[in-house]
Amino acid sequence: MDGEKLLCSPLTSTTTTTTTLNNRRHQKQPLNAYYSNGWNTRQDTKKKKNNNNHNEKKQKQKQSGYGGMLENASFMKWRSGDVLGVARHHPIPCVFAAALLFFMGVEYTLRMIPPSSQPFDLGFVATLPLHRVLASRPAINTLLAGLNTVYVGMQTSYILWTWLVEGRPRATISALFMFTCRGILGYSTQLPLPEGFLGSGVDFPVGNVSFFLFYSGHVAASVIASLDMKRMQRWELGRVFDTLNVLQVIRLLSTRGHYTIDLVVGVGAGILFDDLAGKYEESKKIPYH
Repeated sequence: MDGEKLLCSPLTSTTTTTTTLNNRRHQKQPLNAYYSNGWNTRQDTKKKKNNNNHNEKKQKQKQSGYGGMLENASFMKWRSGDVLGVARHHPIPCVFAAALLFFMGVEYTLRMIPPSSQPFDLGFVATLPLHRVLASRPAINTLLAGLNTVYVGMQTSYILWTWLVEGRPRATISALFMFTCRGILGYSTQLPLPEGFLGSGVDFPVGNVSFFLFYSGHVAASVIASLDMKRMQRWELGRVFDTLNVLQVIRLLSTRGHYTIDLVVGVGAGILFDDLAGKYEESKKIPYH
């Protein structure tokens, strides 16, 4: 019996081991099936996402056409209250729109000035009485020219003072930009000297020398100085310079020293180049001492 047990025990052990392995294999099958199902689920999700992306691309392509542009246009969302409220909430742009239509009518129906005639200048028309007074009294014209030259010296002195003494180069840089551009434009388009020009030997530039008409450096430099004064909160001095600049404009029109367009562009040039000089300072990070 003992021998039989010894002979049978290995077989029994082997059978038991085989059965255990088979059971483990059968237990793994549901796990593999689980992973297989999970993989299929992820694949289905990816396919759905791809289909959604494809549909979105098709939708964007449809919207990119003219129909889509009109559907997304801003004016398509306007209501009657929005249109009627424009004049109430934005009166200044409405005035400009009306002025645009008005001057379009003036421009397209106006008789052009022939080449043989002097340019028409509304500023000359407005200052005609002063022009006659200065033409009949040269002493007054010379006095005003001398005072204007003093004012130009005040502009120049202040602009250089801000750089050399206060260590703030913005006004000086602005003046350099402005006079350089003035030289380029003034030489590019040389306007004829206005009829009835009243020159003076003490007017700046002193000595009855030639000068560029477009645009007014007198006015532009005054604007640059005034802007710097206001930036430094020198309000009273800035107002004085603005008042003197207005008187300078009236005198230049009365003496036919500049066309109206020269003076108006001079104001714009002063503002523009002051802003450009400020941007230049920021780009270079110029410190103030």
